[in-house]
Amino acid sequence: MAARVPFIAGNWKMNPTSVEEAISLAKAIADGKGSSKAQVAICTPHPFLAACKPHLDKGGIDLGAQACYFEQKGAYTGATSTSMIRSVGAKHVIVGHSERRTVFHQTDEMVNQIIHKVLADNMLPILCVGETKEEYESGLNTQICAIQLAKGLKGVSKEDAKKVTIAYEPVWAIGTGLVCDASVAQDVHKFIRGWLANMYDQETADTIRIQYGGSVTPDSVDELMSKPDIDGCLVGGASLDPAKFTRIMNFK
Repeated sequence: MAARVPFIAGNWKMNPTSVEEAISLAKAIADGKGSSKAQVAICTPHPFLAACKPHLDKGGIDLGAQACYFEQKGAYTGATSTSMIRSVGAKHVIVGHSERRTVFHQTDEMVNQIIHKVLADNMLPILCVGETKEEYESGLNTQICAIQLAKGLKGVSKEDAKKVTIAYEPVWAIGTGLVCDASVAQDVHKFIRGWLANMYDQETADTIRIQYGGSVTPDSVDELMSKPDIDGCLVGGASLDPAKFTRIMNFK
């Protein structure tokens, strides 16, 4: 992992409820980064991106968006383009989160189109993959990840693949309080890295960072981050608590 800088990203989802609360949260998180050895990003709801950026900047924290559409502009009511979010300073975009796939019916093909659009607009995608509880109990976790990786990265060059972060997020662990055992998470991360090596080459696979996501807490982060193929965390609920996220950013 020596060549891969740890990457901790917070996903606020549809929280908080006002721009004032968002600014306060951004300030508190920026204050907590301190001497963390990780690259850190916060992915806010679209209405809060511009307001939070200067406060995150003060703490050396990147700004990210939670989603975007693959068209640049047009008659797409409610959609947001990469150029829009880039224009307010966002650097990262979460792509293919399980909630986008299930709640908003985003297909693998759409995920792939968005990946290509994010890369074309010189932004950095965080591609989420992961299995449901039923798929996990059936022993299909690696197969599901392989399918989602193959479809999500279809047509992505080796050079562009190095700009992508993969986030392994077992769906059954997102927002449930359940955390995938660190050794099981490591096994899946190792599988993903092997898949990337077969898809591209070993040098590319060794460059790409793979995060773990799914109810990450201050109590679980140290063990997760001790694993050789876990390069960071995509944090949901705990990113709304400055004290918890500060501890996660400053993992041991």
